[in-house]
Amino acid sequence: MSTPIMKKAPHTRQAKWAKDVEKGFLAAYDEHSDALFRHCLIRVRDREVAKDLVQETFSRTWVYLSEGKKVEYIRAFLYRIANNLIVDGSRKKKSSSLDAMMDDDGFEPKDESIRDPADKPAAREALAMLKSLDEIYRTAITMRFIDEMTPREIANALGVSENVVSVRIHRGIERLSKIMNQTPKMAL
Repeated sequence: MSTPIMKKAPHTRQAKWAKDVEKGFLAAYDEHSDALFRHCLIRVRDREVAKDLVQETFSRTWVYLSEGKKVEYIRAFLYRIANNLIVDGSRKKKSSSLDAMMDDDGFEPKDESIRDPADKPAAREALAMLKSLDEIYRTAITMRFIDEMTPREIANALGVSENVVSVRIHRGIERLSKIMNQTPKMAL
């Protein structure tokens, strides 16, 4: 009679483990999906591609977790996957970029996140200045100030030390400051 109980116990533990993994995964989705989407949108400047990147990020995370692997810092793990997907996508460069569409036919997407029309030119100017930075500085600044990640979380996501992240943020801000001082101010 002890045999059926022994067989049932592992099944019960496995079911509990699966439920715990699913619960943790759904909590991570609820907590990080919007910020991850904004991060991807800023990096790729295409809403549909950003949605696909977030979906693929969570799909890969689910597969990883369902294989029984552990993740210590889920936010950093998600950002690392998303950044790797962004890099892979930029290497393939299948779709035309937003900049190309704007240059070619004047396409201007509606920005639903900005409610005050006075903020639009300033937001465009800020993104243009940010875009002029090298990728390593742009990524660090975006993750720190737009995604509101700590240097430790950024370091985990990028696979570098906290010191490297802090230096990149500092140097990126210095470069942005120089760009801002060289760029003529927009007329209000």
